Amino acid sequence: MANAPTKLLIAASGTGGHLFPAIALAEQLPDYQIEWLGVPNRLETQLVPKQYPLHTIAVEGFQERLGLGTVQILAKFMRSIVQVRRLLKQGKFQGVFTTGGYIAAPAVIAARSLSLPVLFHEANAIPGKVTRFFSPWCSAIALGFEPASQYLTRAKTSYTGTPVRAQFQVNELPPLELPIPKDVPLIVVVGGSQGAVAVNQLVRQCASAWLNAGVWIVHLTGDNDPDADSLKHPQYFTLPFYDNMAGLLQRANLAISRAGAGTLTELAITQTPAILIPYPYAAEDHQAYNAAVFKAAGAALVFRQDQLTSELLASKVLSLLQSPEQLKQMGEDADAIAVPDSAERLANLVRQLVE
Repeated sequence: MANAPTKLLIAASGTGGHLFPAIALAEQLPDYQIEWLGVPNRLETQLVPKQYPLHTIAVEGFQERLGLGTVQILAKFMRSIVQVRRLLKQGKFQGVFTTGGYIAAPAVIAARSLSLPVLFHEANAIPGKVTRFFSPWCSAIALGFEPASQYLTRAKTSYTGTPVRAQFQVNELPPLELPIPKDVPLIVVVGGSQGAVAVNQLVRQCASAWLNAGVWIVHLTGDNDPDADSLKHPQYFTLPFYDNMAGLLQRANLAISRAGAGTLTELAITQTPAILIPYPYAAEDHQAYNAAVFKAAGAALVFRQDQLTSELLASKVLSLLQSPEQLKQMGEDADAIAVPDSAERLANLVRQLVE
């Protein structure tokens, strides 16, 4: 009788930044029996069940202020630990992988109570509170950015980079389904999975200067921008999202983007020069730390949102587009910090810990 496959529980929930790296890892472990731990009504309920069995728990993040809501959240949290522990024990899982967020806490506690190995992937350059608190409990912490190790001195860390979606790994990308001429300069504006209304407004204020200079723009607004369709121009395409991001970023001469870890990883893989505007309200200002890594490498210009005017952004973009050598160097610098085999590195770590 053949040996039963190794069973791994992946705890990843919420945004694409948590889910896409976990899915990329799972695809590197075809010989494993993988099941998923998520939260109801989050993105995983759309992406995961097509590929892996999905278990959900009702857990949420703690608020800064104590009150009646804190008691209710704590009760849910304790109940979720019991649920995950039961799942791990009855399912005879041999390890847990998590990409952080509040779902990681019950997963780590339950796994360690059963002496199961846990691999935690931290994508950001400054680890979040959950990562810092639970890192000593984990068998290893895989890092998306090397500077994160200085905040995790009590943990065993390994620099793996952050895995990208499968579409970024293919040699021949599908053509863009947008009528953009081959020889025109193209700006791609990316707000991240939640969109970026403030960046969208800035871009629309700058757009006429760029369009008059012959630039084409693909503006991914997210689905929370009430003014998304307010600008009309034959060289300007506005979309909430775009599926072929690998092809779009590879075609772009320049990206204007927030600084989420997942987006930065994709910019590095596609060698896309960027102007980064970190989200100012990100937890512990982690996007600013992410952006600083790209700035230090020479791969991006970085501007704080409260210091960036439409006049400054308009002139910086035109200046870069008129400097092909600078753009080329920024692309090469982005490539230098890319980790194209990140998913394989993570899979090897999982095998070392679980097997």
